[in-house]
Amino acid sequence: MADVLHGSARTTPRVRAELQASQESTRTVAARYGLNPKTVTKWRRRTTTADAPMGPNNPRSTVLTPVEEAMIVEFRRGTLLPLDDVLGCLRDSIPKLTRSALHRCLHRHGISRLPASEETASKRGRFAETAIGYVHIDVCELRHADGKLHMFLAIDRVSKFTCVEFHERANTTTGPAFLRSVVAAFPYRIRIVLTDNGIPFADMPQNRPGPTARLRGHMFDRVCREHGIEHRLTKPYHPWTNGQAERMNRTINEATVKLFHYEDLASLKAHVIAFVTAYNFAKPLKALQWRTPFKAICDACTSDPALFKINPHHLIPGPNT
Repeated sequence: MADVLHGSARTTPRVRAELQASQESTRTVAARYGLNPKTVTKWRRRTTTADAPMGPNNPRSTVLTPVEEAMIVEFRRGTLLPLDDVLGCLRDSIPKLTRSALHRCLHRHGISRLPASEETASKRGRFAETAIGYVHIDVCELRHADGKLHMFLAIDRVSKFTCVEFHERANTTTGPAFLRSVVAAFPYRIRIVLTDNGIPFADMPQNRPGPTARLRGHMFDRVCREHGIEHRLTKPYHPWTNGQAERMNRTINEATVKLFHYEDLASLKAHVIAFVTAYNFAKPLKALQWRTPFKAICDACTSDPALFKINPHHLIPGPNT
């Protein structure tokens, strides 16, 4: 690939090499190539044919202070987050930070590109666009020194609004009870619920064709029919179909039980509830164009209020909640 020349360059690398190799006088060479004698002298004094670097010797930002640049560099090296995620996380700490200023800062410090992953990244598709009311539900275990706790989680595919509830067991009773709590917690009507094939949500696949299962029906499906909700199941052995709920379970685990030690289960429950509340009302998300789930719900209410049962502003936690 050819070298990129300076915009005002009068010579090419080949001409510069000929100037350096010529034994003729400076005036003679300058007249032959139509150059200023000073230009010939300059290139004869150099040992290379490349343009000298332009710009300041010590590049620095005109927007960020050295302390802010150090914060950005350490945050990037510690988290290895993409550019937009770094911008979203640091925007509150550094109000004058812009996307271009962040990119230039990372480029100056040689960390503008993330290291390539050793594992081959799988091709992940995007969920189909839909309106609010499409809820993913899942259940996971939170282990503690005193035992384990089953955490039921529901997250809306569009607004990312999340609801959690704790039960000692995950069975055919706790699953429907959680769905009733979700219907009461969400300010809008739930249209579709997507779950896996676990016992709290559906009969075992091998038992569904039987007469008992067809006549009795699962209690979770009864609650869905009661509230006019369409219940969809993931394909067996395809957990990534319910990936939004799976990923939110992982996020809560990484922010709670994997980082902190709790004296009892009550402390664990309180921390998880506080984390989910902060997630719903205070965490800007890249998937929502850096809005919080609560702000996304309010915007949806403004555009289509017919979908809502109550004013979403009633969900704002007060001093006594």
